[in-house]
Amino acid sequence: MKHWAMAAGVALAVTTVAAPALASSQAAPVTGAVYFGYKDGQIQVLTDRRPGLTGVRIGGGTLSAQFSVAPDGKRIAWIDEKGRLRVGSASGDKVIAKDAAYLGPCLTPAWTADGKRVAYPKKGTAAARTVVVAGADGKGAVDVGTTRGPCHLTWSADGRTLAGYAGDTAGVYLLDTRSRVSVKAPGIKLANHVESLSPDSRRVVVRAIGPDAPGGDGSWTPLFTPSIYDTKTGKKIAIPVKGRLVGARYLRDGRLAVRVRGTAANTLVILDASGKELRRVAEPVKARNLGLLGVPG
Repeated sequence: MKHWAMAAGVALAVTTVAAPALASSQAAPVTGAVYFGYKDGQIQVLTDRRPGLTGVRIGGGTLSAQFSVAPDGKRIAWIDEKGRLRVGSASGDKVIAKDAAYLGPCLTPAWTADGKRVAYPKKGTAAARTVVVAGADGKGAVDVGTTRGPCHLTWSADGRTLAGYAGDTAGVYLLDTRSRVSVKAPGIKLANHVESLSPDSRRVVVRAIGPDAPGGDGSWTPLFTPSIYDTKTGKKIAIPVKGRLVGARYLRDGRLAVRVRGTAANTLVILDASGKELRRVAEPVKARNLGLLGVPG
């Protein structure tokens, strides 16, 4: 489905990708995940494709933590120190935009669930940042609006909404890329990480912090206690999983993967939309201290 946005007085098509609505019995199996870490001055992305982890690296020299990984785990978008948005893979990288904001690790690009487009915060000095969406090849760039929550932008799987937290950590904002309107999500007073957004943007996974907690985050948060909020009512949603929770991510069809800390290895607990447990997936031992970037399925 295509919607229209105005940029420089010209009507531009913005494609909204419908997320598949699958019943629990039809849901695709979860067989692995995408992780990240840092090694030898580079960002290392590891994909669990069973039976082992396969990886790709970027960076070197001046390492930028402003990165995001495509759902397939094979492509990385990042913003370098010159404000250039790059997309790289094992075969090399390409500059796809030259107007990205390079200010700190929280201003990351964000891939759509289908891996075809990348959103990124544009250079500027205003508190409300302009967000641009471009194809993975840099073509078809569109200004989709401004938001006071440009940090760690996260897409809803339907391709319509971007969520991010404010640079001063005072709240989470949702940017509707169709209407170009940004609104503050109720109920979330302070947060310094946005991890995931449900396919319909009704629920958001964040790292909520207290008034005495450090506000900034140096880069992507690898292990954290997740909190889920209803973005319309502000109600905090209980996560019906026992143990030490160290992350949570929505899948494209609305299921929720909850990461549980283990002694030797972590476990992904998969819940349906009602909170019913569907299955458990043991993570690789080598991924225990790595950050979780995505869960295919």
